[in-house]
Amino acid sequence: MLGVVALVTAGVLTLTQCGSPSDDDSRSGASGDRTSAGRHGGGDGGGGDGDGGRPSSRAPGDETSDGDSGTSDEFDEHGNSGDSDDSDDSEDARNSGGSGSGSDDDWDRGLPGVRADLVRRITSFTSGFHEDSGYRRPSADVRRAAASGVAALVDRRRERAERRLASAHLSVRTVTDSATGRRYAEVAEVRDRSADAASPRGWGRVYVDLDSPVRWSVQVPHPVADRDTERLGAELLRRARGGVLVVAGAHRKAGRGDEADVAHERRSVFHAIVEELAERGLPGIQVHGMADDSAPDHDVVASTGRGREAVREGRDLARALARRGYEVCRSWARSCPLEGRANVQGRDAKAQESEFLHVEFAPKMRTESRHRRAAVAALAEVTRDWRRH
Repeated sequence: MLGVVALVTAGVLTLTQCGSPSDDDSRSGASGDRTSAGRHGGGDGGGGDGDGGRPSSRAPGDETSDGDSGTSDEFDEHGNSGDSDDSDDSEDARNSGGSGSGSDDDWDRGLPGVRADLVRRITSFTSGFHEDSGYRRPSADVRRAAASGVAALVDRRRERAERRLASAHLSVRTVTDSATGRRYAEVAEVRDRSADAASPRGWGRVYVDLDSPVRWSVQVPHPVADRDTERLGAELLRRARGGVLVVAGAHRKAGRGDEADVAHERRSVFHAIVEELAERGLPGIQVHGMADDSAPDHDVVASTGRGREAVREGRDLARALARRGYEVCRSWARSCPLEGRANVQGRDAKAQESEFLHVEFAPKMRTESRHRRAAVAALAEVTRDWRRH
């Protein structure tokens, strides 16, 4: 009789140990990274891609690809990455507390939320940008409030974030990416309630990963003017965990003079937020677009701006792109055009001794889905190292 009881007990234990995976395992395996495609217009540094920075003729939210049917070896037929980016910090995301841990189960309680395709939501927001769209220079109080509000989001201090952002005419909501199921806090202007409306003040948007510890940022200072850089940034945020995406809220030539050119203007909400992230030690990648004739022998110009803190990451990015067959001008090793040495976010990163990469992409790297996927995959390799620290 004792032998029968022992056998039954052993069977129950075996079933308990070999049953359904844990919630953590289910979450870490559920989200695959997928990409979208599209087309906007413009160029950096006064160069331009030749179309005057006109927005895409595609209707906002259109899921149609840009006609490039070729597949990349970085993605399977479902758009999922074969690099297993999610696995690097899955245990970190489960076990971390405090800043960016994603462990706040009450985050969504009472907070407005929406389920949408993350990339299409962001590119629909920027699709209305043009040179004549409005821009209002923010006050110093607004800039401080916006920066401290985003810092509170990174720390998962939701109530403080909402208070600070509200004082800057900004709101926060949760966006669940319909492609991956991952959650992001979206910071947008209070009157900017629809996904496809140009904002009234031009102060931009911020997306903070809520499901992983925050480890890095990607910055898009010239959406639409540098064609499809907003799509590069959005696809990188989707593919690599632990990111903060900061997108400028107006065409760089909007407003008076150069006040909306946030890569060269400290008195902007964009700069205040990026500066706050650098002060917190978050490394950043700033994506730009160059014309074909800006660096005719290169597909990409990679620079660390005025600093040298990110030379190792720059080399890693250059090698990752070279493995995929692209020519990279490496500004730390030779003279290159569009090195971003006047970039104010790069200068502040140098002062903070924070890693900063300024990356210029040729038109095909942004507008053709096959090349864009390769660019995003290479950028994700850099963020993977940052996520491990």
